[in-house]
Amino acid sequence: MRKSKRFAAVALLATFGLVAAACGDDESTSGDTAAETTAAAGSETTAATGGDSDIVAGVAFDTGGRGDGTFNDSAGVGADRAASELGVEVKELEATVDEDRKANLELLAGDGANVIVGVGFMFTDPMAEVAAANPDVTFGIVDSVVDAPNVKSLVFAEEQGSFLVGAAAALKCGCDKIGFIGGQEIDLIKKFEAGYIAGAKQINPDIVVESKYLGPAGDNSAWGNVAGAKEIAAGWYADGVEVIYTAAGGSGAGTIEAAIEAGKWAIGVDSDQYLTAGSEDAKKVILTSMLKRVDVAVFETIKAVVDGDTAGGIKVFDLSVDGVGYATSGDYLTEFVDQLEALKADIISGKIVVPTAP
Repeated sequence: MRKSKRFAAVALLATFGLVAAACGDDESTSGDTAAETTAAAGSETTAATGGDSDIVAGVAFDTGGRGDGTFNDSAGVGADRAASELGVEVKELEATVDEDRKANLELLAGDGANVIVGVGFMFTDPMAEVAAANPDVTFGIVDSVVDAPNVKSLVFAEEQGSFLVGAAAALKCGCDKIGFIGGQEIDLIKKFEAGYIAGAKQINPDIVVESKYLGPAGDNSAWGNVAGAKEIAAGWYADGVEVIYTAAGGSGAGTIEAAIEAGKWAIGVDSDQYLTAGSEDAKKVILTSMLKRVDVAVFETIKAVVDGDTAGGIKVFDLSVDGVGYATSGDYLTEFVDQLEALKADIISGKIVVPTAP
């Protein structure tokens, strides 16, 4: 069994003979120099010890990294499982600014990684470039498609999992008004919104679903706008909304704060946020979470390379392979699980086709 320990990314950078000054703000540097500086200043890498595999796996986290409570944390679980179960060496880097994404992929490839997973659609363009320059390395990208022979594209049926938590919201509250807060207003997040609305209306055709986004496409602050999410949620709760589902990365913490203050329900995303909430007050208001099994995608991508499968292609993680789902931590949905499982079966069979746009 292999366990991981963390050390500063400077050790990885030293492999390339890079010397970067970790000072100044992001705007004081540009181009490759900026990427090298921010990688040294803001990233960390995990080196695994022990084990019997010769495979080195790299994980390039997006901004927020481990500890975001949602997307990146789920990827980290998959990496930890790969280190433990497969005996691979895992090295991790976290992006702190946009330029880090390409730089971190290059650093991991140059440091001997056989397989590298980029966590998030923001890695699309950087990965296309780095994968082309490193044909002997297998790459995986979460939430996007890169058409290259050595890139495994890992996409999810977010609308299906969101359908189930929308149904759960309507079943639990028995109310006429619920809400959805999205991060960037992009097609990916609209899949969450569309599924949530459809699931709620499957239970109550007359239910009203308020929807609002924290920023337009390209506004990366939308994923960490805790105050903005809290302001929207607090206003909706005061106006009679009973449940709010937030698909906006770290911004969802704001919705949970507002739910605690209002004594109403919040729905988490990606990871089981009941388990990562950090406080008993938060646990009391997290009705469920839409589980997006990024951990499974990361683990399966690394395992494929361990097993000799280095080819690219598209892999869809949907309800049929438990690639998405809903959490039952807290036991708030116990009386509705049979209904939710019946809906899940109908989606898998094709009896229910979940929309991907509102």
